[in-house]
Amino acid sequence: MSLKLYNTSHVIYLSLLQLQDADELLQLRLRNKVQHQPFEPLREDDYFTLESQKQLVGQRLEDARQDRAYMFGIFLLDGQLIGQVTISNVVRGVGQYADIGYFIDHEVQGKGYTSAAVGLILEYAFHALGLHRVQACILLHNEGSRRVLEKNGFQAEGIARRFIKINGQWQDHRTYAILADDYYPFQREIEG
Repeated sequence: MSLKLYNTSHVIYLSLLQLQDADELLQLRLRNKVQHQPFEPLREDDYFTLESQKQLVGQRLEDARQDRAYMFGIFLLDGQLIGQVTISNVVRGVGQYADIGYFIDHEVQGKGYTSAAVGLILEYAFHALGLHRVQACILLHNEGSRRVLEKNGFQAEGIARRFIKINGQWQDHRTYAILADDYYPFQREIEG
């Protein structure tokens, strides 16, 4: 399964990660291991191996075939992998929602790439997947993620106490969400 989504004004595209991307994904994770640790679960050393990254990509490709999750790489137009954005925990039936998560190479933070990638993934989530709601949970002190979500029309909904074990500690997270009904007027507002 191959899929690419482009935002040429921000010089990026998203592509479903494939097995051949595993080495570049590993290098991205290794380059950012220290900088991302305060925002990530503790990982065993074997997570940072090519075999582990191949297993992760392979599992996510199967998840995409089963409509459970979609893991996209964030690429510059020249093909360099600079981050990842994932739609996960897809719920169908009466729910029609999913979670998103993302990270960007610390060397290119602050250039608008993450906001543009989240915008592309929302377009995919609402148009192609037909979701009703997309949600994200972020650490209370993660100002960069807060700005990314708010730039894309997400609204804060509340605090999930001791929600996820990050960097070895159970930590509170703020829940953000955007509904399809919110997204379309928001898109017209920023485009107009």
